[in-house]
This record gives sequence, C-alpha cells and structure tokens, in this order.
Amino acid sequence: MSILVTGGAGFVGGSVVRQLMAETDEPVTVLDAMRYAATDDVRAAYVQNPRFQFIEADLADAGAARAAVLAAQPRLILNLAAETHVDRSIDDPAVFVDANVVGTTNLLTAARAWLEVGTIDPAHFRFVQISTDEVFGALGSSGLFTEETRLDPSSPYSASKAAADLLALAWGRTYGLPVIVTQGSNTYGPYQFPEKLIPVSILRAINGRPIQIYGDGGNVRDWVHVEDHARAILSVAAHGRPGERYCIGGCGGERDNLTVIREICAALDRIRPREAGLYEAFITFVEDRPAHDRRYAIDSTKLRRETGWSPRMEFHEGLERTVRWYVDNADWWRPIAAKSDVLARMGLRDAS
Repeated sequence: MSILVTGGAGFVGGSVVRQLMAETDEPVTVLDAMRYAATDDVRAAYVQNPRFQFIEADLADAGAARAAVLAAQPRLILNLAAETHVDRSIDDPAVFVDANVVGTTNLLTAARAWLEVGTIDPAHFRFVQISTDEVFGALGSSGLFTEETRLDPSSPYSASKAAADLLALAWGRTYGLPVIVTQGSNTYGPYQFPEKLIPVSILRAINGRPIQIYGDGGNVRDWVHVEDHARAILSVAAHGRPGERYCIGGCGGERDNLTVIREICAALDRIRPREAGLYEAFITFVEDRPAHDRRYAIDSTKLRRETGWSPRMEFHEGLERTVRWYVDNADWWRPIAAKSDVLARMGLRDAS
C-alpha cells in the first residue's frame, strides 16, 4: 500500500510530497503528466529513496489512470493534478476541461476499480479531491466562504474545478467511494511556477519589468502559505469525514492585490535594494481580466474543529520568506522565466 499523490510535481503537490517523505515512513507514489508548470524537483530529490515511486502519466487517459492506481495500490489518493491558471483558462478552456474534469473522472473511476479488487477495506481508504475557493465565485465586501456556500464559478478554470468537486462527491453518494473535498484559498510560497500573482510580480520586479496589476488592484484574496495548505490536506486525509467539504484559509492573509504588490516591493527594497530607486516604480495598472472576482475570504472553522489543524505562517512573514527564496534561487526560476510566455500577460488575447 502507498499514498498516491497526483500532481505531485506541482506547487502544492510538491509540498505535500516533501511533508510525507519527511514525516512518515509510508511509500509515496507521485503521478504527474509533467505539463508546463511541473518541475523535476521532487523526482530528483527522492528518486534514490526506496519509499518513492514516480509515474509519468496523464489522467485524461483513462487506461493510464487505471494502470497507475493499480500499480500504486493506494490506501490514500490525494488528487492535486490540475490546470490552475485562470488566465490560461480564458485563452484555452478545453485544456482545463480535459485535465480537471475528464482527468478527475478517470481517477475516480480507477479508484473505484481498485476498491473492487478487494485487497483493501474501503473503510481504510480515502480519496481527497483538492480544490479551490474560486469555485464559490465572488464575495461581497463582507462575509466569508464556508462549506455551505453555493458553488458559483466565474472562470473556465473555476468551473472545471467545481465540476470535479461535484463529480467526486457524486462518486461518494452513488458508488460509496470515501471521498473528501478541500477548497483552499490562494496559495503562495517557494517553488510556485512564476505565472501567479506573487511569483510573477517578484520576478518582474527583479528583472526591471512592469509589475502588472489588473484593474484598480482592489481585488481581495485570502492567502495561505503552501506549507500550511499541505498540512491542511494531510490533516483532512487523516481526520476528515467522507462526504464532507473543508475550507482552507490562511493566517492574516486577506489583502487586496495592490497591497500585496506593495508588500513585495517593500520586501525587495530590504532584501535586494536597487541603486536607481524603489521597486514600487515598476507598478503598472493594466486592463482587468474578464469575470475577475472581487473578493475571496475563507472561514476555516470546520477544518480547525474537526482536524485540529491551524495555519502557522502569518502572511507578512511568509511573504518575506517567499521573496527571499526567489531572490536566492535564481538558478531554479531563471530557466523557467526564459520561456517566452511565462512572464507575459495572458487572459486577453490582444494584450501584450
């Protein structure tokens, strides 16, 4: 038996794998399609460890999904395999349907087939579907998302994740698969592929390029550090109840985008000062993206109460550490940033 982490070569998945390898003695199998946002850090770190197995496969291929699950023989499946960038989903939504909807369906089907083999008691098996708070759509100026909030996705990305969540819960009700869903807030930290707000802003600033802020910069997100997010997923896997959803929020991380960018600039001024002035000089306001939800905020009370988890990384400290990590690890991000589209604006085909 092993723990199967799909998407384990990605950002949050990689953090989950690192925690599993450091804190347990169980075999860990990573399945990843190794698309553009995957990196080889996890495989390189553990390839010589006899507890670690890596399978390169695409969950959109039903046969490959089934073969991988049967090979892993998991007691626990953590499904982090997904396309996640909203801007890319605006440009090419079909890719997100294939990865997030078809891929999840194939994995659920494979998990059901594995249970039918009869070598594991379903009572000792869990399938955790890792999702996002974006499935809820936009909040008003007050209030928090909870597990009772209705799904109201705005983008092709969030719609594909909402569909995957509902499919997972339906597999639990229809087939008795022990499924749990987590819906987490915006995640940040080391090893994040540099297309999301925080890393792309750090790298644009370091490279002396405009730090692009969509609209007026007033869109609010609830930020959770990647290590806290990974711990939450593992807490849900250990203590969560099948058929339930759990919202994952951060520690003092609710901020509008302009404030986040200014905090990044201030951190860079301390860590890597420019001779020519402050980094805020690079801040540039650009056309907003379509259907840009105004505000997200998470109530993690249920998760805290039922699993004992709580976030440890306060946002200001976590952001400072993240900025420093990107400054100190140019060898990691420089080959990625050299790709033509990584730091470019997406989501608007006519934008530069």
